[in-house]
This record gives sequence, C-alpha cells and structure tokens, in this order.
Amino acid sequence: MNDTPSEISEPQGGFDPALFQQMMSTHGHSGHLGMRYRAHGDCWVELELPYASGLVGDVDSGVIASGPIISLMDNATSLSVWTAIGKFRPQVTLDLRVDYMRPATPGKTVIGRGECYKTTRSMAFVRGVAHDGDPDDPVAHVAGTFIRIENFLG
Repeated sequence: MNDTPSEISEPQGGFDPALFQQMMSTHGHSGHLGMRYRAHGDCWVELELPYASGLVGDVDSGVIASGPIISLMDNATSLSVWTAIGKFRPQVTLDLRVDYMRPATPGKTVIGRGECYKTTRSMAFVRGVAHDGDPDDPVAHVAGTFIRIENFLG
C-alpha cells in the first residue's frame, strides 16, 4: 500500500469517521477549532463544536462567528461522503450553501449533522443542519456538492 491519500488504510468495516476525527482533532483546522466526533450512521456524521471564547465573532453578544460553523458543517458533510462510500477518497468541496436561521446561543456547543444522500462516479451531494441542542430550532441548514477527484487523478 502506498502513501497517497487515496490509499489510506481503512478498518475492516469501511471508513470510520470516529477514528478519522480522532486523528484530525490533534492536527489541522478541525483540531484548532476543537471539533469532536459525536455519532454516525450509514450515510451521516455528527460532529460537535464546543463553545470557546476564541471562536466568538461578536465580543459584546458572545455569539460564535460564522466561520467555525461553516468549517463544522464542511467537515461533517465531507465525512458523511466517506462514510456513505465506505472509504477515504480525495474530494474537494465544490459548493456549500449555508443558510443561517439564527445566531448560535452563547455558551452552548454547536452540533453539526451532515448527510450524503447521493453519489455518482464524480460527485457527492450533501445536506445538513447545525443546532445548539434542538434540531427543530436550527442555527443553519447547509446543502452542497463535493467533486470526487479520484476518477480524475492519473
């Protein structure tokens, strides 16, 4: 097995988002933001973004900035693609539309659930919701597409 990203070793049952997020929690952007794995199913993943003063965008209100929430949802939806196809493969976020419904409640953890609802040879289609405790009162909804670039690599 070589060291290219498309050849990362997966556990026997396929891609494990909990193991992947555990590794990423000590490296890179998601680790810096403090994202943590929460749960997953066949085609969905939940991550959480604990409240931290370093994530606040408006000091007077204590509301988390939009950037960390976008990162949370990009990570959750990306992991949902790998969970749905059962393996890690290179991909790029082509589009991630974020519709904010309200500010996250200061002091609360934001939970991001991403779902991959369709894949093709070269694309993956995702949707998701971010909330701070009640999925029926969302902070944001997302919809997006990823390009699965493994079929374009030489």
